[in-house]
Amino acid sequence: MELIFLGTGAGVPSKGRNVTAIALTMLNERNSIWLFDCGEATQHQILRSSIRLSKLEKIFITHLHGDHIFGLPGLLSSRSFQGGDTELTVYGPAGIASYIRTSLAVSGTHLKYPLEIVEIDGEVVFEDAAFKVVCRELDHGILSYGYRIEEADKAGSLDAGALSALGVKPGPIFKELKEGKTVVLENGEVVDGSQFIGPAKKGRIIAIFGDTRATGNELVIADQADVIVHEATFGAEMGDMAGEYMHSTTLEAANLAKKANAKRLIITHISSRYSREDNRELVSECQTIFPNTEIATDFAIFEL
Repeated sequence: MELIFLGTGAGVPSKGRNVTAIALTMLNERNSIWLFDCGEATQHQILRSSIRLSKLEKIFITHLHGDHIFGLPGLLSSRSFQGGDTELTVYGPAGIASYIRTSLAVSGTHLKYPLEIVEIDGEVVFEDAAFKVVCRELDHGILSYGYRIEEADKAGSLDAGALSALGVKPGPIFKELKEGKTVVLENGEVVDGSQFIGPAKKGRIIAIFGDTRATGNELVIADQADVIVHEATFGAEMGDMAGEYMHSTTLEAANLAKKANAKRLIITHISSRYSREDNRELVSECQTIFPNTEIATDFAIFEL
């Protein structure tokens, strides 16, 4: 799994940062890509990345401000032109269906793939055997969500060495033992597969936040996360302005990560007032509270 940042700026595009879009690639896990937000020109950013629109399975929109949704109509259309034919689902706050359908209708755009639009009406957004996505409302003046992606725990590894020492040869029998079954060997010996399976591997937890001021709901999304992706629109010195515009500072993002007992923090959604040379200072501010902090730049890739 990887996080690929396609846009990391706040509000408007700048020369150094496009507006928000984050791809979560899960090619090994489910042969697909999920996108979180889709600001203006996201499809242009994708052209400069390894992402294939045909692999795009789901899009999660945090809120309906333009810097998070203005790229949607073009991206949905381009996916059709580029041969995407599998179903795509868009999740988002109330109003996202009207926005998408109106944009496609007035432009005469006809998609060649099934498009499902789900307006969030509960805490569980999506769930299958491998992943669960839950959300909580944030504090941004407009309905804005944080998403928590929980990967299911994976079965432990089979101790092939110990089995070989017993004379068990690799083959179909290993599959049965891996499933925890009890098998009888040719010599009559009974082997309990559950005794040769290591501890389960805990699934990863990723917390991706929309725009917000500090709010208690954030802890529910961030608790024990392997990685938190959080806006840090303003530096520490801009606390009053951050509160007024309902955004977060570097210190607020870092405090959340610390309180949540998270493992890693990636800050993004950086105001255009900050240049690339300011990145080090923004990260340093976070690291005074939460040392394992990084800052996202456009096209940065973080392995999870």
